[in-house]
Amino acid sequence: MKKLINQEDKIVDEMLDGMVRAYPQFIRRVEGFDVIVRAGGSKGKVALVTGGGSGHEPAHGGYVGKGMLDGAVAGAVFTSPTPDQVYEAIKEADGGRGVLLIIKNYTGDVMNFEMAADMARDDGIEVEQVITADDVAVENSTWTIGRRGIAGTIFVHKIAGACAEAGRDLAEVKRVAGKVIENTRSMGMALDACTLPALGKPSFELAGDEVEIGIGIHGEPGVCREKITPVNAIVDKLLGKILAEGIYNSGDEVAVLVNGMGATPLMELFVANRHLNEALDSKRIKVYRTMVGNYMTSLDMAGFSITLLKLDEELKTYLDAPCSTPALVQA
Repeated sequence: MKKLINQEDKIVDEMLDGMVRAYPQFIRRVEGFDVIVRAGGSKGKVALVTGGGSGHEPAHGGYVGKGMLDGAVAGAVFTSPTPDQVYEAIKEADGGRGVLLIIKNYTGDVMNFEMAADMARDDGIEVEQVITADDVAVENSTWTIGRRGIAGTIFVHKIAGACAEAGRDLAEVKRVAGKVIENTRSMGMALDACTLPALGKPSFELAGDEVEIGIGIHGEPGVCREKITPVNAIVDKLLGKILAEGIYNSGDEVAVLVNGMGATPLMELFVANRHLNEALDSKRIKVYRTMVGNYMTSLDMAGFSITLLKLDEELKTYLDAPCSTPALVQA
């Protein structure tokens, strides 16, 4: 195994310190905790807090900053953060108008974030939550009851974050976040597995001519393994499952996210995006905004996911709002 690390048990600690040293204008670390918050605080607005296992960078700390998140908690690699870490993030991010937790649908995350929310409520902090479950590949999987929360969560961060930045109250920010969740669907695939530092070998095996369709962001099984085909055919397969949900129709406007899993070159992601746009054009679904790159990764997994968000005027306004974070700056 080749990894640019020092000690496996210090990866998260050293990563967070390195992130803060790179972006002190945006973020700071809460001393003694694996928690990133806004450098300038979040007074006078609803705070958004999220998190999960490390290994998905730039998620989640990369989206802390003006116009997006107020706090992010980093668990061990592919491991939910503990309730005490989440509790600290809630307390530190709270600006006096309540906290919205954005939780990806994994059993450990849901349980630990909910425990932390109860602890914060005992302190008199108003806490609400939403759970993202945008993956259309499978209904239940490893670590999950119901659909997994994957890269579509980034749209929740962006749009709910803009809503909170605009001064809306907690109930309104939660409503908008829920609206994004209802209109977001994703599906991914893998060319090769990722290698967990503690494991020292790929988390699963694919033959040289195989791909996994519907893979999860922790390497959870997808819906099938098959021989690799040209990327246009792979895009059609992923998009077909997303469109089968029946919420995207001719005349709709959508935001598109083509998300790299960590080891896929941008060249290949742009090729995938080219055909995705062509396919949507053929169905008269208008692409309003496109994002291509590594937004929610799976360590060094090779592959990508597609996300669609159905838009209306309200969601477009928040999507277009400015933000300044380590991973996403939008004027």
